[in-house]
Amino acid sequence: MEIKQNVITIQPRRRGFHLITDEVAAGVPELADFETGVVQVMILHTSAGLSIHETADPDVGVDFETIFNKLVPEGDPDYVHTMEGRDDMPAHVKAALVGSNLTIPVRGGRLLLGTWQGLYLCEFRNNGGARRVAVTVMGTKR
Repeated sequence: MEIKQNVITIQPRRRGFHLITDEVAAGVPELADFETGVVQVMILHTSAGLSIHETADPDVGVDFETIFNKLVPEGDPDYVHTMEGRDDMPAHVKAALVGSNLTIPVRGGRLLLGTWQGLYLCEFRNNGGARRVAVTVMGTKR
């Protein structure tokens, strides 16, 4: 079994759900050398998350943003952690709900995703900045 790991930087995005499949794959060009295996992707932040969902309709991301804002609203007077801004504590909760890592199968040097599946950066801060993501490929080489 071979292992390759890179930490890549995802450029800053506005708040919302952003397709990053190609950026993640490009961040580990050695992925093309793997016949079978898995890719583990972990975001190295606590106020953003990672998700796999539909790529066919961009409204899905818009709806996710709406749902999460209803589930975890900003400005709740019960929040104690408020020193980093109104969006910080809700961002941490949303990130905990979504999760910080994904595991994706590899086949033939590519991520094995369904027809309409993609990897998404779930940016929960208004100004989260660049995000670092660790990408680890484990498997057998071609």
